[in-house]
Amino acid sequence: MPAAPGAGPRRLLRAALVRIPLPLRGLRPRLLTAFVLVAMASALGTGALAFREARTGVLQQSQDSVIRQFRTSVDAIAPYIPPSPDRSDLQSVVNQVLYANRSSGWRVMATYGDHRAYAPSAGLVGLTPELRRSVAEKRATVFQRVNVDGRPRLVVGMPVTSTSGENTQPRLSGLVMYLEVSQNTEEGSIKAMVSGIERATLVALCLAVVLALLAAGGVLRPVRALRRATRRMAAGHLDVRLDVTGSDELADLSQAFNETAAELERTIKELHRLEAQGRRFVADVSHELRTPLAAMSAVTDVLDPQERDGETGEALRLISEGTNRLSVLVNDLMEISRFDAGAAELHRDEIDLAESVRRTLASRGWQGQVEARLPGPGVLRARVDPRRLDVVTANLVGNALRHGEPPVRLTVGVRKEGTGMAWAVIEVSDNGPGIAEEALPHIFERFYKASTSRARSESSGLGLAITAENVRLHGGRIRAANLLRGGAVFTVELPLHPDDADPSPDTRTAAAGGAR
Repeated sequence: MPAAPGAGPRRLLRAALVRIPLPLRGLRPRLLTAFVLVAMASALGTGALAFREARTGVLQQSQDSVIRQFRTSVDAIAPYIPPSPDRSDLQSVVNQVLYANRSSGWRVMATYGDHRAYAPSAGLVGLTPELRRSVAEKRATVFQRVNVDGRPRLVVGMPVTSTSGENTQPRLSGLVMYLEVSQNTEEGSIKAMVSGIERATLVALCLAVVLALLAAGGVLRPVRALRRATRRMAAGHLDVRLDVTGSDELADLSQAFNETAAELERTIKELHRLEAQGRRFVADVSHELRTPLAAMSAVTDVLDPQERDGETGEALRLISEGTNRLSVLVNDLMEISRFDAGAAELHRDEIDLAESVRRTLASRGWQGQVEARLPGPGVLRARVDPRRLDVVTANLVGNALRHGEPPVRLTVGVRKEGTGMAWAVIEVSDNGPGIAEEALPHIFERFYKASTSRARSESSGLGLAITAENVRLHGGRIRAANLLRGGAVFTVELPLHPDDADPSPDTRTAAAGGAR
């Protein structure tokens, strides 16, 4: 497909702009460059035009003056020239013309047939064959400007006419007068003129630079203010506003920014209000539900379903399970509310991570369902919140047991980065179908369930979200992925201080064994 007209120049212009260093691509350098280029073009164009006109005027005036003075001198002696002058007559003519203009620096030559006469010395160095032919072919005075050894000279050729008897019509007498005069004076005037134009151009350029700086400052001042205001707004200062002065496009831009900032501030405040109201609602509802749920739990504990037969026992069992799920949901909602309100705190203690994981599995009766690969006692210690670490481990293992397939593996180890940073790594994997690819980006979102068939399961949809919040509260990282052999793997990394662990080769092998 043929390229559009003008695509080539635009491509070349873009390529040239890319090669410009970044500091020179700013608005100020571009405005300054544009002003200077316009000023240079204007000054040089004006100077060139003025020089041409002035040079033409000087040379024309000098040329006209010389030709007029030469014609006057020749006309004054023409009546006294014999019809057929010899060489002595020609010499007399040139002497008289030179004498009448002795202070002009002229060189005069007269020709008649084969006779030649010169004054003050023989030869005209600037006389060209072209000028001779023009004089021979025309009745008018002709002239030519030539350079001789780098010096300008004006050469004039003038045929002399005469009248005889009753014939008043001028006719060529055959006598031709030539004049050669130096134009050094005029050349000096032109050089002085060029020097003046150069000085004027330099002044114009300096003035253009000053005006460009002032104009650029006037244009960039509101732009810089807009940039500062935008950065402050990006930093969270939504109350920033610009001073609007003038009525040009920049003033309109500043006004539009102020209106946008005001609307954004209003919207953000409304969102914060609604978010705070939602958090307060969840916290209030959760708090209000705890008391009746505690009472219901106490009643279901007293009314043991095992002691009831038939429909009464089944009803008590359903009530007990529903109450337990509702209690878990209320506790999860209150925990999420504390995270949202920024009230969640860490109570760190230096513990043995492997021992903490063993207690988590033992308290929930999962020892026989989980293959644990843990470092030896006292090998891996870290300053963490034991309660929150228990929640993280229990949520990940419980999630694998509920939604995966055995065997479920739990691995604890250490991973060191090239920067020297060490991380305690907890990996929980299963042998199930894994996580759908479209669900991976949302797996830690609140109330998200990877399968719609699990919408009414005992899971609240908040376990992984609470797990992620606890990991982030420790300054750690959590991620979910699928294993190549099948199954899902959840990896938790908690930062370690340099003295927290000095893993043995067996520990490093255990840390690397879970991820594949």
